[in-house]
Amino acid sequence: MPKLFTKAMKKDYTIIAPTMLPIHFGMIKKVLASYGYHLEFYEGDTGAMIHEGLKNVHNDLCYPAILVIGQLMAALKSGKYDPHKTALMITQTGGGCRASNYIHLLRKALKKSGYEDVPVISVNMSRLERHPGFKLTPVLVGKCVLAMWYGDLIMWISNQCKPYETVKGTTQAVIDRWVNELAELSGTPKFLKTTQVARQILKEFDAIPKKMVQRVKVGIVGEIYVKYAPMGNNHLEDFLIQEDAEVVMAGLSDFMMYSFSNKKIDHDLYGHKGFSIIATQIGYKFLHHMQKKMIHCIERYSPFRPPTDFEKVKEMASSFMGIGIKMGEGWLLTAEMLELIESGVENVICAQPFGCLPNHIVGKGMMRKLKETYPESNIVAIDYDPSSAKVNQENRIKLMLANGLENIHLKNA
Repeated sequence: MPKLFTKAMKKDYTIIAPTMLPIHFGMIKKVLASYGYHLEFYEGDTGAMIHEGLKNVHNDLCYPAILVIGQLMAALKSGKYDPHKTALMITQTGGGCRASNYIHLLRKALKKSGYEDVPVISVNMSRLERHPGFKLTPVLVGKCVLAMWYGDLIMWISNQCKPYETVKGTTQAVIDRWVNELAELSGTPKFLKTTQVARQILKEFDAIPKKMVQRVKVGIVGEIYVKYAPMGNNHLEDFLIQEDAEVVMAGLSDFMMYSFSNKKIDHDLYGHKGFSIIATQIGYKFLHHMQKKMIHCIERYSPFRPPTDFEKVKEMASSFMGIGIKMGEGWLLTAEMLELIESGVENVICAQPFGCLPNHIVGKGMMRKLKETYPESNIVAIDYDPSSAKVNQENRIKLMLANGLENIHLKNA
């Protein structure tokens, strides 16, 4: 029986969770702090984390499993935390991939290393596990969803600023200011006034001095962890900006809408029933409503390019492949590549863990058909695992960027 995180532990335990999206998680951390949870994201030596991961996870498993478990185990062994006053946190969705299996791998690693008394909190919406000391109340979930929405907005807009800023670091300063500001606002009614706050955010990013130059636009798709986590993709976004490229990457809410859509797909294809179908449809409609609000705010209050409506993304997927393909990132990964190419972002990096079979099928496996349909597309699949040399990854990306730049010159000729 796994050790539970009790109500008594909440007061003086530190909860360590894996990192993925710095902007989003920075806000969620402070939202949870207002509810009495002491959440931390351990930022240690990446080499030590990989070493711990490989020591505790078989290397046939995917790279995100190695990194996530390695990060949490390295944190416990760092000496920074008291193991008797520390809990770990990890998501668990009930799917057939990483989101379900990591928690069991983590508990096995804890037992092997003599930390079996460290509680592991399962964050899930499927009642897979319950911990008396950690409650996802409707209000708390709502605030975390809004933090995700603001995070998506800031990430989407800042990626349209960083490659063009006149003074390096100006965009990051605005990001940091708004992450702190929104964290403070999360306990006030103003946090709920999304249109008003979004207008202020857009105004501040718009005011950043920028160069009038043309950059190669590069879309990033792939397995959710290596797509978003700087540690998982060797700081891919920073590298692309350093190479004078503009990053285009869909927000986390798109993945959430994809997950909710799959419940409806299960109902339509297999006759699945139950309250979860109704609940996820309500969740989907709310997230889609919020996405449309973001699109409206960007179009009305700024010169920035808005994201694509998720309904259109779903439509693209269904015209290209069966939407019953939903293991891992499933049809969403292919749909995101389609959406990028059709919106003019012809250069696409498909970031995938070497051992991730589902994403090799819907990512690398769909590249030939995509290139046949869109001959102008410039797609490269980059595998990430402990043995991959960063210089080789970057050289392949540089070649893709060179091709992208040549295509721009040909179009402008």
